Amino acid sequence: MSVARTIRNGLAATAGVGAAALAWACVEAKTYVLRRLDVPVLAPGSRPVKVLHLSDLHLLPQQVDKQEWVAGLAGLEPDLVVNTGDNTSSAEAWPYVVASLGRLLDRPGVFVHGSNDYFAPKPKNWLDYLERGHKAGPPGPPSDAAKRELPWRELDQVFIDRGWVRLTQAETVMEVAGQRILLRGTDDAHLGLDDYPAVAGPRPDGVTLQLGVTHAPYLRVLDAMTADGADLLLAGHTHGGQVCVPGFGALVTNCDLDAARVKGLSRHVHDGRVAALHVSAGLGTSPYAPIRFACRPEATLLRLVPRTA
Repeated sequence: MSVARTIRNGLAATAGVGAAALAWACVEAKTYVLRRLDVPVLAPGSRPVKVLHLSDLHLLPQQVDKQEWVAGLAGLEPDLVVNTGDNTSSAEAWPYVVASLGRLLDRPGVFVHGSNDYFAPKPKNWLDYLERGHKAGPPGPPSDAAKRELPWRELDQVFIDRGWVRLTQAETVMEVAGQRILLRGTDDAHLGLDDYPAVAGPRPDGVTLQLGVTHAPYLRVLDAMTADGADLLLAGHTHGGQVCVPGFGALVTNCDLDAARVKGLSRHVHDGRVAALHVSAGLGTSPYAPIRFACRPEATLLRLVPRTA
């Protein structure tokens, strides 16, 4: 066999593998999965608390399969729903978000915003995204913000009218499954809108558990929440890396969080304090990059259980 023919065959094989991987990545973006994790953060003797963590739906009206899958989560009957943002990908999508959440809006719930709650996504250079990697800093609001603003106020109002609490630079105390839970949150750190010191402070009397809720898990926010005494931190934004290398993991996190903690349950340590950290890989993608590889779209049912000795 000639050298030229060998090279041609090699290139053809490489192209074939690449095409197959891309085809699967388009399919995988629709293979929704429910993760179940136990998080030991409660006092001994407490009964478990079921927390449903939803993030990064990036919903479009035509995504009927995703809408039906999310609607089915109501059957889990969680004690608390935590939505960490990026619900929509178009101005027309917010009523479909409401319909998808359905009976989950009748459960106790809290929410914060991501950049794609405020502004519609736009095409981006993926090479630039990969180059920025996990060292990416907050880019701030887009220069064309006025043109791309989404109807986030309408979606907010429905959430609030149904009883969910907005935690953008805010706090609330909820009685949930026998626990008196303090929840404190921030606005989107990826846009530089976070101001956790505005809500930090001593726990109110009787609080048995403290949660920190944010969209993008930038270290400055995780550090501040941990220093403030949070037992569990909840975030999204990373998409779990979205395109991962089997056996290696995520290449990027789209923030300054290390890639080892790009999704799932881990710990965050700051100034001698330790908090559990759950980063959701989320359920969606940008409409301009509708693929996932080795990183299925997910929702997570966190079962908060007593700490072990």
